[in-house]
Amino acid sequence: MMLDPTTILLTAEDAQTAAQTLHRGGLVAFPTETVYGLGADASNADAVARLYAAKGRPSFNPLIAHVADLNAARTIARFDDVALRLAEAFWPGPLTLVLPKAENCPVCDLATAGLDSVALRVPAHPIAQSMLRAFGGAVVAPSANRSGHVSPTTAAHVAADLSGRIDAIVDGGPVIVGVESTIVGCLGSPVLLRPGGVPREAIERVLGRALIAAATVADAGHAPVAPGMLASHYAPHANVRLGATRIEQGEALLAFGSDLPPGSEAAVAVRNLSPRGDLAEAAAHLFGALRELDAAGVRAIAVMPIPTHGLGEAINDRLRRAAAPRP
Repeated sequence: MMLDPTTILLTAEDAQTAAQTLHRGGLVAFPTETVYGLGADASNADAVARLYAAKGRPSFNPLIAHVADLNAARTIARFDDVALRLAEAFWPGPLTLVLPKAENCPVCDLATAGLDSVALRVPAHPIAQSMLRAFGGAVVAPSANRSGHVSPTTAAHVAADLSGRIDAIVDGGPVIVGVESTIVGCLGSPVLLRPGGVPREAIERVLGRALIAAATVADAGHAPVAPGMLASHYAPHANVRLGATRIEQGEALLAFGSDLPPGSEAAVAVRNLSPRGDLAEAAAHLFGALRELDAAGVRAIAVMPIPTHGLGEAINDRLRRAAAPRP
């Protein structure tokens, strides 16, 4: 892994060093169970501004604040019975809740894009937990990549995008889930704002009712209330073609399952998300496979159809955004 000398590499045992860097207003990339996040002190507007600049991220796109436990979350946001039920069922874990800000909410306005709501998560990854407990407050942490690029699932992915732009990377090895957290808005009736690491069906079982689906920002015509809602997102440089049942000349293939489509033998490159057709395995490999195919310099990536149930909903959401017209 090649690092700019201004970015240091930390290990799992360096939680205290990472926390001290955050307290000084620094930017630290660290692993969660979903993807690597780029952390900044949520209460420090200058640090958050540096984070936006490092990512090249639009400042109207709000950030998720990460905390160590539910007690810390309740100092930041107001929980109704529904939100509390979801937090108790899925935290720590890959679920983000968008909630009304608590009085004297410590998360700065820049991190919430000036909204009266805040996105909150309690990650399950042991390194994230250690760092958050050592830090003792909220850490905003979008994915640790340039805005709109493919999300990072290893420390090497972070270095490729952000080395020299941030202060430290905590290397915790490959992540487990591989797609970002599910986001549920709890500003009234619960709304699925972004599918992710917790399948819709699991949330609906806890709620005892169906989630309302939110339109993308492009459809709704207004600024996002949560991360990951921009129509074009998670995009490689190559064009992405979905639902491919035949591979065209010059394309790479992003496969799923054991039965490959006609033309696959002539594909420029092939990566199979899961030869056995397992959606959890596919989610874990998604962003890494997109990065590998993109690094091969292909002009287009053809993606085989992927089931839409369970984690397939999140996988297909990311692929649709990767294939959307670029702004």
